[in-house]
Amino acid sequence: MELAFIPSPSRGVIHLGPIPLRGYAFCIIIGVFVAVWLGNKRWIARGGRAGTVADIAVWAVPFGLIGGRLYHVITDYELYFSEGRDWVDAFKIWEGGLGIWGAIALGALGAWIGCRRRGIPLPAYADAVAPGIALAQALGRWGNWFNQELYGRATDLPWAVEITSSSDGREPGTYHPTFLYESLWCVGVAFLVIWADRRFKLGHGRAFALYVASYCAGRFWIEYMRVDEAHHILGLRLNNWTALVVFLLAVLYIVISAKKRPGREAVVEPGALDSADGDEDTAKDTAKDAAKDAAEPADDTDSDAEPAGADGSDEESSAAKDEASNGAGSAKKG
Repeated sequence: MELAFIPSPSRGVIHLGPIPLRGYAFCIIIGVFVAVWLGNKRWIARGGRAGTVADIAVWAVPFGLIGGRLYHVITDYELYFSEGRDWVDAFKIWEGGLGIWGAIALGALGAWIGCRRRGIPLPAYADAVAPGIALAQALGRWGNWFNQELYGRATDLPWAVEITSSSDGREPGTYHPTFLYESLWCVGVAFLVIWADRRFKLGHGRAFALYVASYCAGRFWIEYMRVDEAHHILGLRLNNWTALVVFLLAVLYIVISAKKRPGREAVVEPGALDSADGDEDTAKDTAKDAAKDAAEPADDTDSDAEPAGADGSDEESSAAKDEASNGAGSAKKG
């Protein structure tokens, strides 16, 4: 008897009139916003312009969604093209099924197109958005909770997830919440990349490579716990092999890149620093002009005029001298 477990939603969609609001889609959308928000802050801190990350994300996100769906459909083709299946379901992305490997690969292509149009080095952009991508994955995994999918072996642990659906070969019961394990792991990866980037000043794509390697390390053992249908090679699931190969490539990139291009990029977005310096100089000139205007007299004519009291004293002195002269003349005549 289970004393405690994580309940699954009774349904993954709520209808607002004719409009379906799907929990899976909401998790992905929120993840994208978080990734862009954090990436923008990191990009500005590196010397880039505000809004650049979002502009490039307009290219990266659609490419990533298409790539993620393609990877899932290709590696699980029997779900859509075997006997009794409807191939149209391959386009129903809201029902779940996005492969992170395809999403990152094709998303990187979209980001490269966006970076090329802006004259920005792709590795610098990748470093800025890496922790945000990890957080987006952490949020996106909760979409699997809404769909009651991606769980592990049966267990009676207090944090087991309860599966109530019996469709698509599911058996109601309590299982390891592998979606939760991966979500928490991705949060840890995000903080690891942020810390390492501050500590070691990672550049030229090494922060992104660290994210990839760290994610793959966690994905390997989490994938090993899953019980959903998957292709196996030499006793391991396909995604285990993918995680292993990608992990090795990421580590190799970090080592080679650190030797060939140590440090980080001095300029990540051409013209961004010049624009900021120009705005600062303009502000300084404006402040100097304001200070100069405040120091000058309000009216030049008033400053040149002599005090009224001094003029009056001179006129009275002249009048007194004239009277004394006239008096002296009269005394001599008398």
